[in-house]
Amino acid sequence: MKQFFKRLFDWEHWPFKLLYAPISPVWLWYIVRSGAVWFFTPSNPKLTFGGMEGEPKQEMHDLLPQQFAPATFNVLPGSDFEMVKKKLSEYNIDFPLVVKPEVGGQGILFRKLDTLEQLKNYHNKVPVEYIVQEKINYPMEVSVFYYRMPHLTTGVVTGFLHKIPLQITGDGIHTLHQLIRQHPKAYKREKELQHRHGTNFNIVLQAGEKYMLSYAANHNRGAQFINLHTEIDNRLVSIFDKISLSLNDFFYGRYDIMCTSIEDLKNEKSFSILEYNGCGAEPNHFYDTGYTLAGAYKEILKHWKALYTISRYNYKQGIQYWPFMKGLKFLSDTRKHFRIMKQADKFI
Repeated sequence: MKQFFKRLFDWEHWPFKLLYAPISPVWLWYIVRSGAVWFFTPSNPKLTFGGMEGEPKQEMHDLLPQQFAPATFNVLPGSDFEMVKKKLSEYNIDFPLVVKPEVGGQGILFRKLDTLEQLKNYHNKVPVEYIVQEKINYPMEVSVFYYRMPHLTTGVVTGFLHKIPLQITGDGIHTLHQLIRQHPKAYKREKELQHRHGTNFNIVLQAGEKYMLSYAANHNRGAQFINLHTEIDNRLVSIFDKISLSLNDFFYGRYDIMCTSIEDLKNEKSFSILEYNGCGAEPNHFYDTGYTLAGAYKEILKHWKALYTISRYNYKQGIQYWPFMKGLKFLSDTRKHFRIMKQADKFI
């Protein structure tokens, strides 16, 4: 019973559909008001489906100014691995490196690989197109939520987070397995972590020694979020105005960035954009940062209103909503794709 009530009030870890169900009538109202089920598709005209779901990462990467983007190339499943090796040399990507699905999210099939043998194993098992990306070794990963009304050149940064991937700190006494069971987030992923790190479960980490359980800095992968809202200022906004304007027709979404420091990011130095997400990006700065459920809903609804306003403005400028059947088929294909990925994620 105690565990039941703990889960009941732990709204940050509710399933997505349960969390959003109470405010879904607002989304339905936007559908009715616009006369289109896929009213959000004009929000980011250059992104497939507005970036709501199923958008290709290469599509987004190609729009980025190259000085802000890590070296990246795509690989088709079942292709000749010798070709992959040649591309590593061509793009000057060394180990360790990062792989992730071309169409993905939630950290599914995201891996840091240290050797050519690990890459070959991933390549032989992954059932979907994936990308190989150089690993950026800057010490901070941050996310920035940004939107801009299409008729303006200045936007708004609504969320700024420091994201720390799931990790364990040793105490010189307990095994890795014991530390996972004691960790407030890791214990919920014990079965998954046993698959990834089972061979090390009985080792005792030295006091203060860090052990990375995941390199995917996603909320649903156990990452810790630290709110940097006090660091939002005109310098930060101007950087993302510049980047978003250069992307051409990017008006709403979230950037995931590696940087050396917040100050360097604001000075447009030593940072790299790992990826950015369109209108399907969650304003994730309400996780881990002291928001109540009511406060989280207020934040979500504020962003939905901005999304509707941007989409409606672009529609009036001639950017059409996706037809209902086109969107339905795309969503069905995307959901099928995700089911395949989730299944593969269990054994790769």
